[in-house]
Amino acid sequence: MDQVREAYITAKELPKRLQPREMFDRTGAEHVPDEVLLAILLRFGTKGHNVVDLSRELIQRFGSLTALVRAQPKELSQLKGIGPTKARELKAALELARRLSQEQADEDPVIQGPEDAARLLREQARELEQERFWVFPLDTRNHLKCQPVLVSQGLLNASLVHAREVFLPAIERKAAAVLVAHNHPSGNPSPSPEDLKVTKELIEAGRILGIQVLDHVIIGQLRPGQSSYFHSIRESGMVSFSS
Repeated sequence: MDQVREAYITAKELPKRLQPREMFDRTGAEHVPDEVLLAILLRFGTKGHNVVDLSRELIQRFGSLTALVRAQPKELSQLKGIGPTKARELKAALELARRLSQEQADEDPVIQGPEDAARLLREQARELEQERFWVFPLDTRNHLKCQPVLVSQGLLNASLVHAREVFLPAIERKAAAVLVAHNHPSGNPSPSPEDLKVTKELIEAGRILGIQVLDHVIIGQLRPGQSSYFHSIRESGMVSFSS
């Protein structure tokens, strides 16, 4: 009987720290899982299905936020608990997010920290099943001189990520510095020993070329128990980036 009761727990009956609005206020929008943000947009669940469960089911049904953005209101409303009004409101919010992302991509952004780099790659990295490695060529004021350049695809290791491929886009664009990034399809952004080894090799190559490596950002996904969807090797102190 207790198990049946637990299966139908409402959002208000969740522990306060797990309630969508409380979690949003306590940790900030950028640190809550996707289903919590969706739950705040949807506001209410349905009988026997709280709003967090409904949001989670919505993401699982479409497979990713990217697929969700592409869905039409008619498709969204096929899920129990999402009628035409909710589907319309959700589609409008997701479309605004898509347009903002496109607008930012079309600008000449400043990479002020690892979160800026992670934000630029987050959507395209979300669905990737292989590791990909990008380089951000930057000027002396940390303005991106072009969109992030994909230089490698496959399992990240020292033999796959060559310094010449990483620094060629920077040399061609007369960049003063670079930031490098890659994704972890597993969703866990924690660096592996190979990630740290590659980082050290690139920093040394950059010193020889006179191009500073500012950071190596690893992009995963925000999941329960993780404080962020990305990891900055520089900020973690696991590798020295100083000259």
